[in-house]
Amino acid sequence: MPATKTTTKRPSGGRAKSDNVFTDEERAAVQATARERKSHGRLSPEEERKVGEQEVRDKIAEMPTPDREMGERIHALVTKTVPVLVPKTYYGMPAYAKDGKVICFFKPASKFKVRYASFEFQPDASLDDGEMWPVSFAVTKLTAGVEARIVELVKKAAG
Repeated sequence: MPATKTTTKRPSGGRAKSDNVFTDEERAAVQATARERKSHGRLSPEEERKVGEQEVRDKIAEMPTPDREMGERIHALVTKTVPVLVPKTYYGMPAYAKDGKVICFFKPASKFKVRYASFEFQPDASLDDGEMWPVSFAVTKLTAGVEARIVELVKKAAG
């Protein structure tokens, strides 16, 4: 009897459902950033600021209460502290940019269904401090001390 050849290809020709690299939340974030980039591509700086401000406010309004309250306060702190930073969304999250590059952003706990929100900085933020420095800060409660630290970091990050 001749040996039969078996195939290792999946019948669908694609990846199995269990092979997904990204969670549903991560895929949604990637899709959000594609929409953000497309919508901002042809705006003047003034239009970009206006559109970005509205998008950030809309994203904050969609958040569950604890994240929304934190997002509103962080938005107020950042825009008051460094008014030249342009509000925009970054992967569907409130963010703040300088010269077109995101400097910092607020990641609500609800975004990726994790236990705490975070305030994070991108490589273009001027936070360098020796050979190693933090760029992501877990935020569980906005106290006066936490707000002061955010203000300090945003000032330094904006250069």
